[in-house]
Amino acid sequence: MRLLSVNVGLERPIEYAGKSGKTGIFKRPVAGPVAVTRAGVAGDTISDLENHGGVDQAVYVFGGPDYAWWSEEVGRDLPPGTFGENLTVSGLESGAVCIGDRLRVGAVVLGVTAPRIPCATLAARMGDPRFVKRFRRAERPGLYCRVLGEGRVRAGDPVAFEPYRGERVPALEIFRDFFDPYLDEATLRRHLAAPIAVRARADDERKLRRALARREGAAAVES
Repeated sequence: MRLLSVNVGLERPIEYAGKSGKTGIFKRPVAGPVAVTRAGVAGDTISDLENHGGVDQAVYVFGGPDYAWWSEEVGRDLPPGTFGENLTVSGLESGAVCIGDRLRVGAVVLGVTAPRIPCATLAARMGDPRFVKRFRRAERPGLYCRVLGEGRVRAGDPVAFEPYRGERVPALEIFRDFFDPYLDEATLRRHLAAPIAVRARADDERKLRRALARREGAAAVES
């Protein structure tokens, strides 16, 4: 695999962009080596800090095969950065990657923490109010990563893939299960044992508390 593009975005206003009314989703490719730190990609803007960014979701990655699928789906070529990703990688299909898998670009090491969950800002960016549902059905979410090794990257750099050595929890499974409010206890504990992002962890912990409450309620009725 290779790094097809490094993308950053400046803050700009957008309708439906949450409380701030601004977004950094409109990202464009940049030339030359770009620093990647634990906080993210140098020069990039994240406006909605409640739902995006932070050390667990410092870098968003989207793959070439997913771009090819979407270009055919929408009937036009989509340039790198369209989905708001920081790094566009050839040969990477996000649905096949697991939580904890690593991408290595020179000294930069990224650990996959979560899939992207579609939101109104993404729909506004794509100019399609139905895009949240389309994105969910497509199951090509892209990957949020934490930065485990800092450094500089540039378009054309080789990208190495290193599978996680623990239990394999596909990012696509986390993506699908996000929309299910009634996950069972075993599934939730499996998710929580993986190195998932703090926001995904908080969501699963809430669901686990509800699952335990349902179990206790059922036991009380039976007794």
